[in-house]
Amino acid sequence: METIVECTVELEFREAGPLTQAAARLRMRDGTQLTAHGVTNRNPDDPGQQRVGEEVAAARALHGLTEQLLEKAGLDIEEVTHTAAHLTH
Repeated sequence: METIVECTVELEFREAGPLTQAAARLRMRDGTQLTAHGVTNRNPDDPGQQRVGEEVAAARALHGLTEQLLEKAGLDIEEVTHTAAHLTH
């Protein structure tokens, strides 16, 4: 039997000059919400490419979500098994 579960990830960007900030939010079907942030600062000698700053900031924010989600999964496993979980990525 196949089960399909849908979660939502939202990315929001803020830009001020060479600084780009990203907020990544994960909403899971059980109501769990995780949020992480990523920042990038363009070198003044580089050409202004808004999309590149967004990509780097988003990747950093999503990496933060990855870490949080692995930690949450580990705690959920430990709650059931009463044994330390060792999750890596």
